[in-house]
Amino acid sequence: MGNEFDAVIIGSGFGGSVMAYRLAEAGLKVCLLERGKPYPPNSFPRAPYDLGKNFWDPGSGLYGMFDVWSFKRSGALVSSGLGGGSLIYANIHIRKDQEWFKEDRPDGSYELWPISYNDLEVHYGRVEKMLNVQKYPLEHRPYDQTLKTLAFREADQNMQLKEQLTHKWQKLNLAVSFRTRPVANPDDDDLANPPVVGAQLHEDVPNYHTVKAGREMPRSTCRLCGECDIGCNFGSKNTLDYNYITAAIHQPRPAQIETLCEVKAVAPLAEGGYTVEFVRHDPGAVDPVTGKCPAPPRFTTTCDRLIISAGTFGSPYLLLKNRANFPALSNTLGTRFSVNGDLLSFIIKSMEKKNGKTVPRRLDPSFGPVITSAIRVGDTLDGNGPQGRGFYTEDGGNPYLLSWVSELAGLGSFAHRAVHFLKMALKYRLGFNNDANLSAEISNLLGPASSSMSSFPILTMGRDFANGKLFLKDGLLECDWSQDKSQEYFNRVRRVGEAIARALNAEYMDNPSYKKLHQVITAHPLGGCPMGLTVETGVVNTFGEVYGHPGLFVVDGSIIPGPVGPNPSLTIAAISDRAADHIIRNYRRPIPPSVTTSVTTKEQDNE
Repeated sequence: MGNEFDAVIIGSGFGGSVMAYRLAEAGLKVCLLERGKPYPPNSFPRAPYDLGKNFWDPGSGLYGMFDVWSFKRSGALVSSGLGGGSLIYANIHIRKDQEWFKEDRPDGSYELWPISYNDLEVHYGRVEKMLNVQKYPLEHRPYDQTLKTLAFREADQNMQLKEQLTHKWQKLNLAVSFRTRPVANPDDDDLANPPVVGAQLHEDVPNYHTVKAGREMPRSTCRLCGECDIGCNFGSKNTLDYNYITAAIHQPRPAQIETLCEVKAVAPLAEGGYTVEFVRHDPGAVDPVTGKCPAPPRFTTTCDRLIISAGTFGSPYLLLKNRANFPALSNTLGTRFSVNGDLLSFIIKSMEKKNGKTVPRRLDPSFGPVITSAIRVGDTLDGNGPQGRGFYTEDGGNPYLLSWVSELAGLGSFAHRAVHFLKMALKYRLGFNNDANLSAEISNLLGPASSSMSSFPILTMGRDFANGKLFLKDGLLECDWSQDKSQEYFNRVRRVGEAIARALNAEYMDNPSYKKLHQVITAHPLGGCPMGLTVETGVVNTFGEVYGHPGLFVVDGSIIPGPVGPNPSLTIAAISDRAADHIIRNYRRPIPPSVTTSVTTKEQDNE
């Protein structure tokens, strides 16, 4: 055919990993380029020094997992590494509500999404099975001692709202292994395959890291340590490297997985297909004195199909930087950016009555996965009256490491206890006290830990307005999204958060960036290469193929035309699975763009 690969995929998140497996399974010659590095079990850093280096900025000699973006009114935390966002997400898989496949128009009517729930239903099921999603086994011990989950369910039952909003607590599907073998149905309680803490997982084939290392890299069931968002060192999270990428390398024609390869330029070939230019990073080349590293070497490869899955920031940025190579690109490039209604808040200082006294209530946010359940708040689209724009508020957790940080943040109280401890120790050293047993004194120094014990974060996702735009400014990515149009939505989110706090006899606290800077921090940025039914309304069609450039696809969160509402990972993966079906069904040598006409009708788009 003349090109090196049938398909090159840029990025290994919920778009790219799904695509790599499906195309390799179909027998195509596939190469996946991931800018970050792989993270096998026990490789996620925990020490403060290592955590401080675990950020992505190659120009500064940083090749870690966290990639932080901050714009004037929005910010985002995304991931760099094999498995993309699955490395740091909270494992939640919720299907987009059937009624929410619409966007509001200024005149009060609604515009249907280019894609519907029916289009995705079968693909939702495929992804759920592949990721082995399971309900949190709250009915079993010790999972029934997950106090934040029980408190959240109680809050939903006792929540008092001035507005007539519908709300319902529910357990969530988690891509976490609580049982040693896969489940047939996430809703079934398989008594022959019971949940167990910290047992070795059974894997039908060696996982990617075992193959790469040439030795067993075992995984275990969830240890309930709350470390999901900083990387699971036990392999309990069913991240994409353990399923889709593992499956991709076990095909008769294995997908070629290349890590630390960052794509810099893409362009169409005159004879059809695409060329991809990338650099290969070498973390070992960092100068220990300056912290810098020499310019990495550049490489070029070619392909019949190019699938860009570099994420909501990476994909639009790559197309914007290389726009001169793609003259037929839609003018909607960069538009319809959304934060998916994300808002991080805190429930603090929950109290309860015990033995006639009001004491801090133990919520223990570090026990269990980061998120286990949600309260779904209704939407006008549900048909139950004027509810506003709906959302999911989810119980949050944090690693024990952050619980210590939370305790030390109450420095005044700690300092008082520390002075008392030092006085006792000094009296002993000077001979004024002959009691050498300091057990009680040390216990008092650590204190009751009521601050971290009685508080937990809550995370909300929902339907904000996708009114932001991504663009280049001096060659760098910028975003003009503002919460102004979505302010009514965010006010409603905060009122529900306050009601949850009241139900738990606690206080509600905004996160500092929202309160002080009016900046919304999201873990789920969406849009920038939106899908549409014509080139005038979108960059790509519903299969992710770029209008005017056959064989060029964008498949990731950037093509979502508005907020998903719930956590978007499952919907992104389902859209990718559907796009893979389309590519496999229609695979052939692309026709050069100079002799093609862009597809612009719904009938052609859906074939």
